[in-house]
Amino acid sequence: MPRRRWYAWAVGWSLVTIVLGYAVLDVADAAPGVLTMRPLPPPAPTETVATRTLPVVAQPSLRASAGPVLPSLAGATAAPSGAGVARALAAVRALPALKDSALVVRDGQTGEVLLDQRGDQPRIPASTTKLLSATAIGQTFAPDETLHTVVREGDSPDEVVLVAGGDSLLNPGKGDPQSVAGRAGLRDLAQQVVARLSAQGIRRVTLYVDETYADGPRTAPTWAPTFLGDGITGAVAMLGLSTQRASGGHPGPADPVAAVRSAFAHQLGSLGVTVRLAPRGRAPGVPGSPGPTPTAPTTGPGSVLGSVESAPVREQLALALTDSDNALTEVLARQAAYRSGAGTAFAQVGSWVVSQVAALGLDTRGVTLSDASGLSRQNRVRARLLSDVLVLGYDGRHPVLRQALDGLPIGGLTGTLADRFTGAAHDVAGRARAKTGTLTGANALAGSVVDDSGRLLVFVGMVAGVGTNEARAALDRFVAAIASCGCR
Repeated sequence: MPRRRWYAWAVGWSLVTIVLGYAVLDVADAAPGVLTMRPLPPPAPTETVATRTLPVVAQPSLRASAGPVLPSLAGATAAPSGAGVARALAAVRALPALKDSALVVRDGQTGEVLLDQRGDQPRIPASTTKLLSATAIGQTFAPDETLHTVVREGDSPDEVVLVAGGDSLLNPGKGDPQSVAGRAGLRDLAQQVVARLSAQGIRRVTLYVDETYADGPRTAPTWAPTFLGDGITGAVAMLGLSTQRASGGHPGPADPVAAVRSAFAHQLGSLGVTVRLAPRGRAPGVPGSPGPTPTAPTTGPGSVLGSVESAPVREQLALALTDSDNALTEVLARQAAYRSGAGTAFAQVGSWVVSQVAALGLDTRGVTLSDASGLSRQNRVRARLLSDVLVLGYDGRHPVLRQALDGLPIGGLTGTLADRFTGAAHDVAGRARAKTGTLTGANALAGSVVDDSGRLLVFVGMVAGVGTNEARAALDRFVAAIASCGCR
């Protein structure tokens, strides 16, 4: 074979071999090509979302998806019995911590007394006193009544008077319409005042404070001198800042009114008004009125330059119970007593609270209060009376008290019960609402719980002479027992 022909033959067979080899690789999907044994890959995604189709599933029927509707809470078949409660509490009542306790259990829907162990013995109530105070306050204020902080003109246009109106939860800045503490803001008040001053060309003022409304002592003589410094309570005054509320380990200011005056002067200054602080004492112009809305002449001495409005009193009262806020309770009780014509000293307010509870037809024999918050160890209240107040509040005829009870701490979740019912009694978490009471050697718990039968039960426990941790544990077991028994 000539050399040229042999060369052409070799090249041709080489090309055939290469093509056949590539075809084999293509079919085996080992090389890219049109010949393949695998299905085509999905197309590349696009920016357009295709219509999604779902299988049609028949909706389940009520019978298949849920049990029968719950019976009425007031149903006769769900009513607990005294014998059932006694059986459920037999072991708990034998606890050493409850040996000398006062225990009361009642049907929250009928008021029937299911258990009464020393319920008529006067005991130190500690902060459960606030339940009585809430009852009295609810008798004085209308359901949606609010408190106004007003600024009035003094004897001359360059004198402005900040009028204390009972709001101890003022926001130092702009008010927050969604909050209870801080609903009314000093920034908003200052803007109103500066607008009125600017219209008269006034850029320099003297700032006074009118403290005539429900004025009284800042601390009670029956309180321990360490309470303010430890943050157990704040000083009681008819003006205060929401950011300075006292709490354990964080004391509030010794003079809340001075703190508000300083914050308001700062807001005026930030808006271009030069402020001179007048000495405390009698303020010029027309004294402030504790009425539900500010009333004054439209111009001249005493005219209103600005006004801000607090959250409703019933919401403040609920907050006081949730946080066991001693100063806030005293502030609300003092002005309620003042509006009723009573004195503003702590013991006078305490006596007024008792009189208002008695006016509802409740038995207040042996009850004495030296304050409205329960910090005084001289207070004496019967467990049976606390249960009377709870039953009264849940019957729906006293709207302010009813909402206040809705503000009671919730077991395992909120306020002073956030760290309670989290152990062996965890089933009560979220089901019990109660007011705690804690003083050295005197502990109490009063509230309500929905039992396993869906029935509302009211309970009160008052323990004396044992350590706080031991008393709390025993009271928690007491509530857990009635919550889980059904008590038929």
